[in-house]
Amino acid sequence: MRAASQFLIAGVLLALSPPISAAPAPEARLVHCGGHDCLRVSGQREDARVLVIVNGHETSPRGARKWRVDLPLDTVRRLAPLHARTVEVTLRDPDTGDETSASVRLPIGLLGGTTRLTALEVTGS
Repeated sequence: MRAASQFLIAGVLLALSPPISAAPAPEARLVHCGGHDCLRVSGQREDARVLVIVNGHETSPRGARKWRVDLPLDTVRRLAPLHARTVEVTLRDPDTGDETSASVRLPIGLLGGTTRLTALEVTGS
C-alpha cells in the first residue's frame, strides 16, 4: 500500500510541475530599422550563450535571456522561399548541442508575390 501511495504522489507532483520548456514561443513582426523594413524575431532563452538560428542562418541577437534579432527583408527573402508563411527558429546550446525549434508565423503576405493589375473594377450597391 505504501508503494502505491508514493507512486500516486509522484504522479500528482509530475502533473502539477511546469513543462520543461515553459518559455513562450518566439514571435515575428515587421519593424522599421534604419531606412528600410526588417523582420524582428524575438523570444526567450535560458542563457545568453544559447545560439539563435533562423532558417539555418546563425544570427547575432540583442539581449540576454530576452532576445531579439532584426533581419532586413532582403535577408529574409534569401532565407525563406517565396510565399513562405513561417520561419524556423532554433535555439542551440553551444555546450551540449541540444536544440529546440519552433515554427514562427510571418506577418501575412510578407513573402507573397505581387500581382500586376491591368484593371480594377469596384462596384457598390
